[in-house]
Amino acid sequence: MTAVIFLANYSLDRITKQLALKYLSGREPIRLLNDLLIFRYAENTGAFLSMGTDWNVYVKYLLLLIIPIIICIIGILHLMFREGKVYRVAIISCIIGGGIGNLADRLFNEFRVIDFINVGIGNLRTGILNVADLSVTFGCIVLLVFEGLESSRARKVDT
Repeated sequence: MTAVIFLANYSLDRITKQLALKYLSGREPIRLLNDLLIFRYAENTGAFLSMGTDWNVYVKYLLLLIIPIIICIIGILHLMFREGKVYRVAIISCIIGGGIGNLADRLFNEFRVIDFINVGIGNLRTGILNVADLSVTFGCIVLLVFEGLESSRARKVDT
């Protein structure tokens, strides 16, 4: 299951980034649903909301590439050999699949991560994202919700 979910997230990220490069790069944004969803090509050389774009190259390699790769490897090993809860395996595989998608961009594209999704209403908008960002973000949110529910159930059993 780990491999299937990981590969699905990673592959969807790679495919959508290639489509964005082919159909959005150098073109006007595509606006849908009264600008609720805007597809626009962008390249991010930093992390979340371009944080770290101006960092020294050695700091970027350490904080945006090496440490995240190590964390992903540890996460995969944990899922394969230690994690017994199916929901955690599924959710963490989703998070790691998305993380590896952006790490691949950084590693093979001179730190340029392809972003193309912007969501919002009026001036209340997200940054420009990609499928990997969505996998990581929603995976983290779902993991927190499930962990909270499990913790709540455990407290009820203890009382």
